[in-house]
Amino acid sequence: MSWVILIISGMLEAVWATALGRSEGFTKVAPTIVFGVALVASMGGLAWAMRDISTGTAYAVWVGIGAALTVAYAMITGDEQFSIVKMLLILGLVGCVVGLKLVGEH
Repeated sequence: MSWVILIISGMLEAVWATALGRSEGFTKVAPTIVFGVALVASMGGLAWAMRDISTGTAYAVWVGIGAALTVAYAMITGDEQFSIVKMLLILGLVGCVVGLKLVGEH
């Protein structure tokens, strides 16, 4: 269950990072609220998952998922330019996250 919570928390990291950018310095109410709610939920989930998963692994997986989804979403929405190199790097990041999950079970 800790891994499921960690993955959801990583996804929420992408939500709050995107909302933070859209809040324009906390001047837009809706993105600011989304940021706050997603941030608290994401950090809470990370803390909960770290009860069973080592700090280094949990944090790396959380950041990796959040970073990969944030960049992928930005490319999909056109906020960031798509490139094959970026996509390959994101896939590499996801591969490292999966590797940490597999190694963490031993």
